[in-house]
Amino acid sequence: MSGLATRLYKGQADLNIIGRRKIWFTVAAVAVVIALSSFLWRGFTLGIDFAGGNEFQVPASVGTLQHAEDTVAKALDEAPNPDGEELGVASAQQVGGGDGTYLIRTSELTPEQAAAVKADLVEAFGIPADEISNSAVSGSWGRQVTDRALLGLIIFIAVVMLYLVVRFEWRMAVAAVSSLFLDLIITAGVYSLVGFEITPSTVIGFLTILGFALYDVVVVFDKVQENTRGITASSTQTYTEAANLAVNQTLMRSINTGLVALLPVGGLLFIGAFLLGAGTLRDLGLVLFVGMGIAVYSSIFFATPVLATLKGYEPKYQAHSQRVLARRAAIARGDVTPKAPRSPKQPAERSEAEVAALAGAAPKVGARPTAKRPAANRSGRPGNRPSRGKRH
Repeated sequence: MSGLATRLYKGQADLNIIGRRKIWFTVAAVAVVIALSSFLWRGFTLGIDFAGGNEFQVPASVGTLQHAEDTVAKALDEAPNPDGEELGVASAQQVGGGDGTYLIRTSELTPEQAAAVKADLVEAFGIPADEISNSAVSGSWGRQVTDRALLGLIIFIAVVMLYLVVRFEWRMAVAAVSSLFLDLIITAGVYSLVGFEITPSTVIGFLTILGFALYDVVVVFDKVQENTRGITASSTQTYTEAANLAVNQTLMRSINTGLVALLPVGGLLFIGAFLLGAGTLRDLGLVLFVGMGIAVYSSIFFATPVLATLKGYEPKYQAHSQRVLARRAAIARGDVTPKAPRSPKQPAERSEAEVAALAGAAPKVGARPTAKRPAANRSGRPGNRPSRGKRH
């Protein structure tokens, strides 16, 4: 295990990640299909900020959470409901420790219905009405937040595409953006399948994931570009093999970056979920934890394989790969002698042109130097006095 870790750190693990891209593409396709199916059949559990509703906060010191939830549910059943809309408790949770509050969210209520629920809570727990807070959020506010988030996502993707095209090329931009979309779809699929609540903090976490995923992909692509620069001039390595080497060389770095990022996010999630109760910290930590884990996977097993696939359609890389394979076949048949690996202490072998140029430039033994002397020394013999100017 220590040997594998050492080879991973040195980029010598030689894992065939790009060569098994069909496996990674199949895994990604299955995950996307499951996520999209969940979008259609289960949908999302929207928080009160997006779906609209009322929120009642009751001091946790006066009773139990179950008692508060049952009281609100009973009050909703008995509340006046002329429109006949279905009323119920959306969620009930404790925020904070023993001195925290019970947070009970319901469907959207009219002022009369909210007043009836609050009156029942006052009667059930025997506390003043001013200790129970009630707030209402309209669903239109959530729609505005969703529209702004989508607009921000479109602008982000456009700027990222422009940067990657200028910094690298359009194929790398396509591969990186497809990796970002994979992160978003699978993360959203996990939320849909598990039923995690979508809140404004979740949207902020989604946008944060994009930045983290893009950073990791850019680092890997930078190494790919370094390994494949001028690769068509040689016949020892194909583009896919050079890209696979780049992934191996950055594999441990991607894993370390992911672990370093996930540890504080895990701490944030633990504090938000178990110490402070459900709330903004839990929502933010949860989406970051899920999304960053998927981003580490996609940067290693999806982005670079997509890039290698797109490069494989270029004629010059197709011809180069055929040339490399033909040379290897000739070496296997014994028609071509492979070059011996160069020793680090052995001086580099010079080309014929370089040897000829150096032979012509090297002085022969006993030959006088052919370089012209400086003009100041050709004016006279050594020790001559400088000529004087004319006297006037």
